[in-house]
Amino acid sequence: MINLAFFIEQIAPGLYILCGVGIVIALRAVILARRQLQSAQFELEKELARFRVDNAVTAVVLLIQLALAVVAISLVVAPTLRAQPPQTGAPIAVAVETPFTTAIPGSILAGTPPPDFAQGVEIPGLEDELNLAPFATPTLTPTPVGTIVPDAPPAIGCDSPEAQMRIPANGMIVFEAINIVGSANTANFAFYRFELNGPQTNNVWAKLSEYTVPVVDGVLGQLIPSQLTPGEYKFRLNVFDITNTPRASCTHTIFISAPIPTATPIRSP
Repeated sequence: MINLAFFIEQIAPGLYILCGVGIVIALRAVILARRQLQSAQFELEKELARFRVDNAVTAVVLLIQLALAVVAISLVVAPTLRAQPPQTGAPIAVAVETPFTTAIPGSILAGTPPPDFAQGVEIPGLEDELNLAPFATPTLTPTPVGTIVPDAPPAIGCDSPEAQMRIPANGMIVFEAINIVGSANTANFAFYRFELNGPQTNNVWAKLSEYTVPVVDGVLGQLIPSQLTPGEYKFRLNVFDITNTPRASCTHTIFISAPIPTATPIRSP
């Protein structure tokens, strides 16, 4: 129904022309039928003339109603549908202007510099207690959009401004719910859709969610990795026009992982 409204909005000028031509023809038929009615001498001829008049008047009324319906869809219905908020079952968090970085375990004691994990940590005042040294969890270099795997496959089709993703970035490790940030907009826009391809989908493309409001450099939706099997995935943004034709797409490779563990103390040898 939404796509039909956008389609009618697009072809509205042509519909106006057809309605106008039809009204002119129907009015001409009304005039001719009235002339026949006035000149008719027999009752049968008068009855047929009245029938033609009624049919022509009905055609005029129906064509006027059709034209008014096209006006209502073009000027009211379609703009209202385009202004509706995204329809999704999961709430979308408000974007913040702070960089998204992967958490890295910090110092064990507040106010002290980070310990050298390789050398162990000595706790002051507890000489007779255990000397604790946490496991150092290897992490890749954090970036403004998260931790990136350097040898990830390149992004596909993301050079168009009509479909772009900044978060998740290509090669990003995702282990917690994140906002998807980017752009999804095109001429005669109808909707955009997220699709996933990886272990959870048996390595075939599966639809995740769909939205009917265009976005330019903002929050497109939300990705929740807790519902997915860890592994390497292709994550695709597709943008469609009112004819259900994909106009642009952007595909990133992401890596779903379990939540990153915090430092765990062990007994020092």
